[in-house]
Amino acid sequence: MKMLKNNIFFKIGIIAFIALLLLIPTGMIKNLIREREATQREAIREVSSKWAGEQTLSGPFVTIPYYKYVKRYSEKDSVNKIVKVRDYLHFLPSQLNINGEIVPETRHRGIYEIVVYNSELKISGSFNNINLSGLDIPLKDIQFDRASISLGISDLRGVENQIVLNWNQDQNLFNPGTISRDIIEKGINAPISVSENDSLVYDFTMKLDLKGSQKLYFIPVGKVTDITIKSDWNNPSFNGAFLPDTSIVDNSGFRANWNILHLNRNFPQQWIGINRNIGSAAFGINLLLPVDSYQKSTRSIKYAILFIAFTFMVFFFVEVLNKVFIHPVQYILVGLALVVFYTLLLSISEYLMFNWAFVVSAIATLLLIIGYIKAILKSNMVTFLIGSILTILYTFIFVIIQLQDYALLIGSIGIFLILALLMYFSRKIDWYNINMDDEKSLDKS
Repeated sequence: MKMLKNNIFFKIGIIAFIALLLLIPTGMIKNLIREREATQREAIREVSSKWAGEQTLSGPFVTIPYYKYVKRYSEKDSVNKIVKVRDYLHFLPSQLNINGEIVPETRHRGIYEIVVYNSELKISGSFNNINLSGLDIPLKDIQFDRASISLGISDLRGVENQIVLNWNQDQNLFNPGTISRDIIEKGINAPISVSENDSLVYDFTMKLDLKGSQKLYFIPVGKVTDITIKSDWNNPSFNGAFLPDTSIVDNSGFRANWNILHLNRNFPQQWIGINRNIGSAAFGINLLLPVDSYQKSTRSIKYAILFIAFTFMVFFFVEVLNKVFIHPVQYILVGLALVVFYTLLLSISEYLMFNWAFVVSAIATLLLIIGYIKAILKSNMVTFLIGSILTILYTFIFVIIQLQDYALLIGSIGIFLILALLMYFSRKIDWYNINMDDEKSLDKS
């Protein structure tokens, strides 16, 4: 047993085994982070269920029912019969303009912060492409008196006021639901007057006060779609099929404009029957919270094995260069302190900004480890050296977390420099003639 204790390679194996063993509590903390994220998402869902969820506007579009004649087999008469079936014609606007403002606010559910918003949207445009003559449908079969305009709204609970449609010189109120589910499942509709004359142009305007949570998306149904959105929220994310043509984001908020042609999307301006592919063209805004502590905690714990390995390397070289013996149990205790850092970081970041949580957790862990090392090594110089190295390591991890886009580059350079330093300071060590028995045991001191 004494021979194994004095074997340098046996000691390295023990240290490596302890480092790998510490991956078990590290994995448990990863699961804890995921559980807290799930709890946060549940809190968001709960608030959204009482306020309104993420919103997507589809339309507006004109729907006109018509009759078509199809063959149907009659089991009663055992013959094919011609039957009259109702179907729907759908027309998209030639011009669609949306100008709006998002007024965000934050709500709290327990310790969690959720972004909700009110929006004021002015929707206008025109239909001048209702080409009935090109459909090869007899005009007598088209029910012009039942024409309607529909607007898809993903969560109708967000509609705050009655919506008035101005259709040329006419005014109509919107009703809940849609005449047909060929395009959208949820929305509102209003009756309109449409003539058999293809050359007529129909102008429309409406004002929509809509509330929702986190996201506001649009589907560009116009032959030309022009959307301008502004808000005092200074941390937006532009997502979906299209990015803004122009956007300004500063401390006072953001302003974004999209100009999209019908050629940029994969559905026509008019069709007959079902077409639910328009959702693939959705785009819009996600109102992000300034800091996602769980995302950063997840990124930080990914470096746990690296951090533990470098810390154990420092301790091992202190053993070799200073002729002291650090017991495996002491490695385990220091390793557990390194792991507890991540639980501190996770719990504190739920109440403080992540950066402050990292600083507080790092200082607490450093003081714990430095105090322990001072007690077992009884050397101010070695304690200061280990404390300085751990401080550099924590700073290194902190920088990597902040610079997400350059994390791989900074991390690779940092690991390269650490390896270079280890190689430099160990260049004169005669590994074949190290006698661990000559080291001073801390157990006897």
